[in-house]
Amino acid sequence: MTLKIGLVGLPNKGKSSFFKAATLKDVEIANYPFTTIKPNVGVGFVKTECPCKELNVTCSPRNSKCENGFRMIPVELVDVAGLVEGAHEGKGMGNQFLDDLRQADALIQVIDISGKTDNEGKSVVGFGPAAEIEILENEIDLWLFGILKKNWDKFARLIAMQHRKPEDFLSENLSGFGVSETHIMHASNNLNLDLNSIKLWSEGELKSFAIELRRASKPIIIAANKVDVPDSDENLKKLQEAHTDKKIIPTSAESELALKNAAEHGLIKYASGNSDFESEGAPDEKQRNALDFIKKSVLEKYGSTGIQKCLNSAVFDILDKIVVYPVENENKYSDKHGNVLPDAFLIKNGSTALDLAYKVHTDIGGNFIHAVDARTKQRIGKDYVLKNRDVIKIVSAAR
Repeated sequence: MTLKIGLVGLPNKGKSSFFKAATLKDVEIANYPFTTIKPNVGVGFVKTECPCKELNVTCSPRNSKCENGFRMIPVELVDVAGLVEGAHEGKGMGNQFLDDLRQADALIQVIDISGKTDNEGKSVVGFGPAAEIEILENEIDLWLFGILKKNWDKFARLIAMQHRKPEDFLSENLSGFGVSETHIMHASNNLNLDLNSIKLWSEGELKSFAIELRRASKPIIIAANKVDVPDSDENLKKLQEAHTDKKIIPTSAESELALKNAAEHGLIKYASGNSDFESEGAPDEKQRNALDFIKKSVLEKYGSTGIQKCLNSAVFDILDKIVVYPVENENKYSDKHGNVLPDAFLIKNGSTALDLAYKVHTDIGGNFIHAVDARTKQRIGKDYVLKNRDVIKIVSAAR
């Protein structure tokens, strides 16, 4: 199943520009609130070093692509309607906003680090971007708390009547919000709350539980957008000092979009996430000035435009995924059709060879015999803990 990343934030902070820069999908971009009424859905890519160069082979990918030794693995990006305060009560596009992010595995919150737009997306001077973070978290917390509070007595009654494990019942009934049993156990353990006594929980405990569930099931990365705008430096520094617990990445969606457009028109050679580009064509004076500005104010200053870094960080840091390459021929690193390193699977760090077998196919997992590390040709068991960039052959009675 493809990972789903939600792009969220207050109106007119650059979400749609971020989305277009990451996916190159045409979307409406304008300087007014609720430009995004229905969610834009597209495909972005996380970027990781492919084993092909190390193994001295040429890839023939199926579920991803390989560009100059880097495997580009697709993730689903959803640019949802702009958030406003009171969204949990249905204000603005609140109901749609919250509904759109239900199934997101992680969220990238795009904020205007320049402080040039307020809560409603209107042009101002000196708006504190830290407020945007608090508003988003508070709205999602209140939304989830409202759902739990409304149904909690019924949940407690049905758990007792059906003699169910609370974590089982709750994960089943909250699965539509992307909440799993692991999230529920994590939240209850962090708060030292007894799931077997949920009918005795106070409203305050239930609200704390909702906040922990949001943190576990909807982890958030902050894309500090518009770093190329004056006053951004100071705001970024203050935000990073005030929120040392958060992943804050400086970004310029407009710069990424401009670089990709320039590359598409043959003016430069550029790959997303790179700290520089190569001049190739003959840009006019206006284009050359724009490219020089991006190089000095964004790439040299921050190391990249931040767009690729946000996607990678969401998947590899926040969701703690690694990349594993299943093959059927451990000598040629291929599938049965001869495709070399055909698939790149994003899998949870700490997963085993058996977990990978089930991810390939339930029958293969159910009939697992052993696996082979294609690099060393050594046989490995079902409990072998996978490492990033492992190339693995699964031997199963199902084949």
